Amino acid sequence: MIRICMIGTGYVGLVSGACMADFGHHVTCVDINQERIKGLIQGEIPFYEPNLDRLVLKNVEEGRLSFTTKLAEGMKDAQIILIAVQTPMSESGEADLQYVMNVGREIGELMTEYKVIVTKSTVPVGSARKLEKVIREAQKQPVPFDMASNPEFLREGSSIEDFMRPDRVVIGVETDRSEEILREIYRPLFLLDTPIVRTGIETAELIKYASNSFLAVKISFINEMAKLAEKVGADIFDVAKSMGLDKRIGPKFLHAGLGFGGSCLPKDTNAIVHIAEEAGTEMTIVRAAIGVNAGLPQRALAKAEALVGDLSGKTVALLGLAFKPNTDDIRSAPALEIVRLLHEKGCTVRGHDPAAM
Repeated sequence: MIRICMIGTGYVGLVSGACMADFGHHVTCVDINQERIKGLIQGEIPFYEPNLDRLVLKNVEEGRLSFTTKLAEGMKDAQIILIAVQTPMSESGEADLQYVMNVGREIGELMTEYKVIVTKSTVPVGSARKLEKVIREAQKQPVPFDMASNPEFLREGSSIEDFMRPDRVVIGVETDRSEEILREIYRPLFLLDTPIVRTGIETAELIKYASNSFLAVKISFINEMAKLAEKVGADIFDVAKSMGLDKRIGPKFLHAGLGFGGSCLPKDTNAIVHIAEEAGTEMTIVRAAIGVNAGLPQRALAKAEALVGDLSGKTVALLGLAFKPNTDDIRSAPALEIVRLLHEKGCTVRGHDPAAM
């Protein structure tokens, strides 16, 4: 059993913390949001995710999962600290690390014994090095610690299954001691023969961006194909189905529609473009995928106008507001841009979503 401090009770932190507790570890989730912590203590989940309420309640009742606003309380006796705070996209497109670094300073000030400090949040390559420097500078006296990176690959709407039965677990470490602690956290997955991939820290940081960027490219590719299929009289659904039967391609993320949204793919694709620029290279394919995705809401409206004519003064039913099914997350959802465009055209919009109202 490992004692874990999970900083952040957003999507990644709460799901990961609850699942780690269900593995048999003792997890204390820390957040500065007093209302959120108060709600969690009372059994209120701050966002919709299937079965998360039951998983949290079970592990709270069995004494493995607790919540606090005090980092010192969360760090006490913890062998490992996982940082899962938000890294929103800044105006320039890069990931904003202010919350990560603020947490790092507080960790440094409070640390009195060895810890493994892990970035669970999606952070640019090199962030762990910057965080390590911040922690060392904040320490009142030198205390040894190891940095690590353990990126998450959770899909909203199926995150518990993704955590419990992952395709792989990536741990970016530099010492055997930190690797041993991280492997112990994921020991229940050994029974499933889950690949545990040890890499360097920078490699682990890049794996997350590379994975999400590839998925975004795949989505934009099939939407480009959909545009071509319409022009030549082909059925894009049959095209995608046949493509997906090729084991080298696979069927996932080959669904033509309104493109990608949510809290990950839009942010991460823009961030990797910025990372590449800083490194003196170019993400040409990723940049093209972003461009294709940005034009899809306008294309949807053009198709509507082709069917019913001028939309001005009409009432439009918008079925679906979240960026995908089984979530209430509307961050960067295509529906938001469609609503804006419909309002510009003088429409009245009636929206409905089973979870995101």
